[in-house]
Amino acid sequence: MDTNTVRIMDVPIYKMGFDEAFKKFIQFSKGNRFRMIFTPNTEMVMMAEKDIEFKDILNESDMNIPDGFGLVLASRIRNLGAIEKIAGIDFMTRILEYCDRTGSSIFILGGGKGIAEEAAKRIKATFHNIDIRGTYHGYFNEQEEFKIIDMINEKKPDILFVALGAPKQEKWIYKNKSLLNVNVAIGVGGSIDVWAGRSKRAPKVFINSGFEWLYRLLKQPTRFFRMMVIPQFLFKIYYEKIFNR
Repeated sequence: MDTNTVRIMDVPIYKMGFDEAFKKFIQFSKGNRFRMIFTPNTEMVMMAEKDIEFKDILNESDMNIPDGFGLVLASRIRNLGAIEKIAGIDFMTRILEYCDRTGSSIFILGGGKGIAEEAAKRIKATFHNIDIRGTYHGYFNEQEEFKIIDMINEKKPDILFVALGAPKQEKWIYKNKSLLNVNVAIGVGGSIDVWAGRSKRAPKVFINSGFEWLYRLLKQPTRFFRMMVIPQFLFKIYYEKIFNR
């Protein structure tokens, strides 16, 4: 992790904004060693508080982009400086645009059965020049895992999108980083469902105001207990500020 970060609850978060983050991605994609990009949000940072292995992995990442307004707010509260929210779906879309321009190749791993294939079909319909080397669903067992890694390495994609949900996708990428023959692996979570047409993003008024989480809650009331992590997160941030921890 480079020095262009702020630390929020001991997780390094990239602070230089969308355009600079994307420039780093391009550097990574042209490099000669494996790179990991993760997209932590408030919920993931709180997960890392209880899961030390996960926190260590986030600290090993080559770049953690702030996919959540809660992280932006936390940086302000702790006087760490202004950071820009970089939604994972927007970052993935910019990567796809880049791959379309350059003819770079991708592989999509994750989602329910048929989700990755549908996402790939819709991506190809949008970006005609993109080279999609393959897909595989996220419901694989340990025996299949080695077959999947062999498949990915045989196809030799430039970019590997992993959508297994946090923290599983980050742990999977980290565990297999010495085996994967790709330039960049990025955890994209539910972005695959958006591309597959299984879920929709919030209207821009919610996104721009930092209330995308509220739209998701209104659409899926079953997310209520998951969303309780947001006030817990903010309480902890204020506590750390007050007691200078």
